[in-house]
Amino acid sequence: MLIESPHNEKIKNLIRLLTDNRFRKKSGYFAVEGKQENERAVKFGFRNQEFFICEDIFQGDFPKGRITLVSAKIYEKIAYRGTTEGIIGVFSVKKSDLKNFEPRENSAIIIVESIEKPGNLGAILRSCEAFGIDALIVTDPRVDFYNPNVIRSSVGCLFGMNIIQSSNEELYGFLQENRYNIFTTIMDESAGVLYKADLRSRTAVLFGTEHSGLSEFWIGKGRNALIPMAGSIDSLNLSNAVAITCYEILRQKELVK
Repeated sequence: MLIESPHNEKIKNLIRLLTDNRFRKKSGYFAVEGKQENERAVKFGFRNQEFFICEDIFQGDFPKGRITLVSAKIYEKIAYRGTTEGIIGVFSVKKSDLKNFEPRENSAIIIVESIEKPGNLGAILRSCEAFGIDALIVTDPRVDFYNPNVIRSSVGCLFGMNIIQSSNEELYGFLQENRYNIFTTIMDESAGVLYKADLRSRTAVLFGTEHSGLSEFWIGKGRNALIPMAGSIDSLNLSNAVAITCYEILRQKELVK
């Protein structure tokens, strides 16, 4: 079957999955563009419902599962970005929480509070996956984890990471119960230097929003450590700060091997 009409009900639903956060949450499904991204979703156990493929663009063997073919004109209409190799998959949302997360002995987690920008969340996921962080925990999220911009900017790293939503209160209890060393990143003259902190054992590093930092809830609940800076500015883009921190965690762990 080849779909050539934009009025087809499947196409209407697919467009809503790509553009409407509320519809994604209500339906329990999300859409994934791109060959690599779809391959990662399948690899890490996300349940596929259907693949929409444009034969004029797609190259290689079709993935296993239900296939719906669409014309090049329709694909151009539904594709969020132009270079997605002619494939969009629809998958079921996975729900994860702290109750299902079992930390390793030297577990390292990154925590971001009230993140708003999908691109930042995607970039953070990419850094966490690249540097071996065990989980990314988001408190009071302002962005849908399955927003297409999150998937795109993470290059599909969303699918291979433990990404968990939690409240600050629940998370703090979890960190205490599991004996994490908590490091906050609050702009304060008393803050230590990140690379002088011992990040080799169970470590949790918390980041706040770019415009207001961590909330008052976290004041006094951990040791404060910041990235040293030599320039005239006093802060970095959130995703850059997380990337530097993730690398420092990996660097310290590699030194003790």
